[in-house]
Amino acid sequence: MGGVGRYQVYLIVLLNLLQVFVAAQAVFMTIAGARVPYHWDFGNISPDSSHKNISIDQNEAFKHWLHMVNKSEIQRHVHFDTGSSSVIREWFLIGDASYKVFLASSVYFFGVLVGVIIFGQLSDRFGRKKVYLTGLFLDIILGIVSGLTPTYDIFAVSRFGVGVMNGGMSLVSFVLLQEYVAVSYWALTGSLQSLSFAAGISLYALLGYFIRPWRILAIVINIEGILILLPSLCIPESPHWLYTQGRWNEAKNILDNFAKKNGQQKYSEFLKPPTGEIDDESSNMFDLFRDRVLLWRTLIMMYVWFICSLVYYGLTLNASDMGGNQYLGVALSGIAELPSYPLCFFLLNRSWSGRRRTLAGFLLLGGATCLIIILLPEKKGIGIYSVINSQAFSILGKLSISAAFNVVYIYTSELYPTSVRNVGLGICSMSARMGGILAPFLPSLCLFSAMLFCRIILKPVVMKSIQASLHFVVFGATGLLAGILSLLLPETLDKSLPEKISDLHIITYRQLGEEVVPLQSQENKMASDGNHAGDYNGENEEDGDTDEETKLIK
Repeated sequence: MGGVGRYQVYLIVLLNLLQVFVAAQAVFMTIAGARVPYHWDFGNISPDSSHKNISIDQNEAFKHWLHMVNKSEIQRHVHFDTGSSSVIREWFLIGDASYKVFLASSVYFFGVLVGVIIFGQLSDRFGRKKVYLTGLFLDIILGIVSGLTPTYDIFAVSRFGVGVMNGGMSLVSFVLLQEYVAVSYWALTGSLQSLSFAAGISLYALLGYFIRPWRILAIVINIEGILILLPSLCIPESPHWLYTQGRWNEAKNILDNFAKKNGQQKYSEFLKPPTGEIDDESSNMFDLFRDRVLLWRTLIMMYVWFICSLVYYGLTLNASDMGGNQYLGVALSGIAELPSYPLCFFLLNRSWSGRRRTLAGFLLLGGATCLIIILLPEKKGIGIYSVINSQAFSILGKLSISAAFNVVYIYTSELYPTSVRNVGLGICSMSARMGGILAPFLPSLCLFSAMLFCRIILKPVVMKSIQASLHFVVFGATGLLAGILSLLLPETLDKSLPEKISDLHIITYRQLGEEVVPLQSQENKMASDGNHAGDYNGENEEDGDTDEETKLIK
């Protein structure tokens, strides 16, 4: 079998550039909503008082004053640092209104949740390309609107719309790219997309450094989206999806076009038209909970995706508040991910680690790292604490959870049959978005919960200490549990992938175009290769049909 052809390389590059745009939209609020120092000049409070260094009494007096005066009074007496640009300064999101900054991030992730539910099913029904292009176009339009909106309310609504389109479109593009290449390349293409997302975070920080007005920054990153949309108009539909829909001639033409552009013989010479009637097996999210095997996999993966998103965005969205230059903090947050992807790719394709152990290992490492953070000083100290500190372990935690997030995309796509793969990814991604919705508020929620539990008025120093570390306890404990649960799933490395749900329960399997091979024979073959059939009770079922055109594209 040959490698990936030139045309597939072009498609890989294009859809990886898309991830740079997706990342900028996802972390938009890290810079556009970054904290801006300010002071005020009224009453007995000093005009040079910083909102970070005031006493509790002063802070309460300031919040009370904000409730008593109108907007023009606030604009006259509250002064932000010159040269700063943020939605906080734009709409004076201070005092009791500061929650709106976190709300803007949460509504985005709520939109992503809605998007992955809707787009997953739409792409399974109407095709990957149409849904992807529609989502990308609307994503760009709504992104530009968010940069031009005159009020916070419209801004929040537009961020929700961006989340719907960005989340749904990126999910479909991920599946589309995977179905352009052979199964043996899924780990590589999945890792490349995650790497591109990390690079997109750093590039966004670089753009933010040179383009300080947040409105102009919003427009510029959507111009990037336009540069991706135009060549995307010419990409083909997934031949895999076309084949499963019974549109054999269209799949054949696309495969022949692949071969022509790659300078190879026609792939369709080996493609056999489907015999008999096409099985119109349903593909909605309820199918994932009716089947015993899919139910078990779905519940575990929903939890794993939730934790990956919670920890990942919990660390990412707070990157600008780590101290020092906010742009450098966001850039380092993206750079910290880059080493994880080559490491992921190496481990994913090793028989002694595979998909399952690699995912579990990174989740356990990330969880342990977050628990260690609570024992370390928040800022750099002297001696050994100049190197070993909470910021250094935060970067290690980001690396670990980024690797786990990368693996979970690849692993999940291999756990589900083709007929429900997009729906399966969609329901898991939906669970992940719940983590994204919760992540911006988690530090405040942890502090509030601690105060209720203690039932005492904590001193400011104690409150600050709890707020800085308690959410890491949540990250650590839930991460460790996710790592343990992932060990209960089956390994998918070098296993044939099922086409339909019914393939999970048949006692024989076949690769399309080949003779039917008894399952026992396949087990013996795997045993001779050092693989253990039956690692999971009855779950050799992933030895289903190999993707027709994917096999041919090899």
